[in-house]
Amino acid sequence: MLGTTFILAFRSIRRHLMRSFLTTLGIIIGVAAVITMVTLGQATTIAVQKQIASLGNNILLVRPGQGFGRGGGGPQPPNFTDRDIAAVREQIAGITAVAPQAGSAVTAVYEGSNWSTTVNGTTGDYFRIQPWPLAAGRVFAPAEEQAGKAVCVIGNTVRKNLFTQGSPLGERMRLNGISCVVIGVLSARGQAGFGGDQDDVVVMPIKTVQRRLTGNQDVRLMLVGVDTAYDSPTVQAAITGLLRERRQISGGKQDDFNIFDTAQISATLTGTTKLLTRIVTAVAAISLVVGGIGIMNIMLVSVTERTREIGIRLAIGALAHEVLTQFLVEAIVLSCLGGVMGIALAQALVAIVSPLMQVAWLFVPRINGIAFLIAAAIGVVFGYFPARRAASLNPIDALRYE
Repeated sequence: MLGTTFILAFRSIRRHLMRSFLTTLGIIIGVAAVITMVTLGQATTIAVQKQIASLGNNILLVRPGQGFGRGGGGPQPPNFTDRDIAAVREQIAGITAVAPQAGSAVTAVYEGSNWSTTVNGTTGDYFRIQPWPLAAGRVFAPAEEQAGKAVCVIGNTVRKNLFTQGSPLGERMRLNGISCVVIGVLSARGQAGFGGDQDDVVVMPIKTVQRRLTGNQDVRLMLVGVDTAYDSPTVQAAITGLLRERRQISGGKQDDFNIFDTAQISATLTGTTKLLTRIVTAVAAISLVVGGIGIMNIMLVSVTERTREIGIRLAIGALAHEVLTQFLVEAIVLSCLGGVMGIALAQALVAIVSPLMQVAWLFVPRINGIAFLIAAAIGVVFGYFPARRAASLNPIDALRYE
């Protein structure tokens, strides 16, 4: 009996293909929108977590100013000094290493090719604190750091744009007129969680950058590695107390520096991404309700059009629940077809949009399954009233209907 009901449902849908497609369009759009938003949201969350994880675990970023920038108007807080770096390294327990950083925007030139990039002046501790292996070559030695040698380790983007032929190791390139020898190539990392290309960088000894590029001894950022045996908030509090003392911040005055824990940054960004995904998904889900209303509307029209057919079926012995089942199955089939097409459309949209957002393509079985079940449930909920109306028709009145 149920098999015959499905056959009748498909025949009815096939008789009005265009109308059936337009009826399911709301379901298709709703399912596709929900799946696309959730999938891209999860892909973005994973991408952010990977980018933060690429900085390494148990790392503190210490920089002047409030927030990620240098602050708004008014006097700008001073940068850190070499003495601040030494004080943090020597006086704070639970620290494995401290890597100062000083940067400058430069134009790199090699054999007629040029590329605008950023120089990051730091020490060998930079490579100890965060996991950024080399693709080739080596990092600079302590003796080269102390002497301020003009040696550099380049990112993959710089390598691709300047050294198109052969290995860059041992080659000389110029950075704003300063000649330096390439001694290493960093492995590719890709896009950063905050935007920008992590591979578009040249890493040099900090003394070289300070003496020959920035012209000062300022340190714009400290990368602090925390021993896993120590509690990160405790280490942060100790660094805060030391820097407040060294920068002569007393009483209730606000800090003119900020400390970021990579784990906290990851949790904050992940939470924000998930919240935005939920909000956008909730908005997209409204179209599912609209699609359900469309199905109920077209099923009411179908009941009206087939009133005489219903009357004949009831007159020759069909039971009311059999008529109800027939129309309810039609509504469910329409919804399920819309769900299947919505899933297919969602996968196509994700495949198109994910490269544009520079996130990985994902297939999430759970959300696809849930979206399909919701589509089927909408068929049941919005198809029941028309089906009930068809089942409650009086056979005599239905047969006399013109």
